[in-house]
Amino acid sequence: MPTSIITTDDLREFKMELLDDIKTLLARQASGKIKKYLKSSEVMEMLQISPGTLQNLRINGTLPYTKVGGIIFYDVDEIQKVMEANRVHHGLNS
Repeated sequence: MPTSIITTDDLREFKMELLDDIKTLLARQASGKIKKYLKSSEVMEMLQISPGTLQNLRINGTLPYTKVGGIIFYDVDEIQKVMEANRVHHGLNS
């Protein structure tokens, strides 16, 4: 398996892209374009995860959900809380 070397420039570029994505999401949320509750397919797209991963997050209690009429809904605020609770800090300087 070939290895890739990640440089500080790569990390800075990633950070800038991530910040741009966060700004876009915050702007969409402020304008009311983001829903309060999302269906499974929307959560999978938002988090870039597979159906199996989403199911595992439900089963192990990591991601709270509500089931109404056979459809599973996820609260956007709860997803955000899970993301913040699982944030990893590696001591990178900004």
